[in-house]
Amino acid sequence: MADPSLGLYVVCDGMGGGNAGEIASALGVEAIHAHLTEAAKNPDLPLIGPCDATVSAPANRLASAIRAANDVIHRESWSRPEYAGMGTTVVAALLREDVLAIAHVGDSRLYLFRNGTIQALTTDHSWVAEQILKGFMTEEEAERSPRRNIVTRALGVESSIDVELTEVPVKSGDVLLLCSDGLTRGVRPTDILHVLSGPEDLSTMSERLIAMANEAGGDDNTTVLVVALRDEFQAGMWERLKRRFVA
Repeated sequence: MADPSLGLYVVCDGMGGGNAGEIASALGVEAIHAHLTEAAKNPDLPLIGPCDATVSAPANRLASAIRAANDVIHRESWSRPEYAGMGTTVVAALLREDVLAIAHVGDSRLYLFRNGTIQALTTDHSWVAEQILKGFMTEEEAERSPRRNIVTRALGVESSIDVELTEVPVKSGDVLLLCSDGLTRGVRPTDILHVLSGPEDLSTMSERLIAMANEAGGDDNTTVLVVALRDEFQAGMWERLKRRFVA
């Protein structure tokens, strides 16, 4: 989901049997967007959850929107037996002037492409990521692990959620890539960098990334959202070029 008027960009990747994952991801996107839309109209709208004094008001508002989504999904999962236990990962970015607030839960990621380099701005909330951080597993071992799909946080599973929140400065010429693990499970950052460094337009880049995920044997839907920061940045203009779902 992209709403340039709000400076909001979101990717959710649902989990759950049947179509519960689809429901969870759709509810998550809708709730995040609704909360931020209401906040834009009513700056006095109360925050959901604690205020983090180390980050800006927009960053706290983004975290509030994520918590609102958690509440909506959790209530829905309890109201219908077929949706019991459903959840979704989320990575969301909110642009205010030259600062980007980032909130994420789970293993959907946000990358920053700048000056020919690529940097992950999120760290997966997953079992294998925790093992790597503790020094118990290498990245190569994590890629082969049968537990690589286990996330340690997801929206809707519990009544409350720990949202990881950060802010980074951005500038004209930056490109953001928000994606589900359907892409990163089979496509390495170096290969993503090669695509983003190419001469194609962003639509073609997005299609190439999805094709690469499928060619790598991806058995999950892949969501890719590419956002380019153009020269009009000083006027607050961003261009959202592609979001795709591929089974």
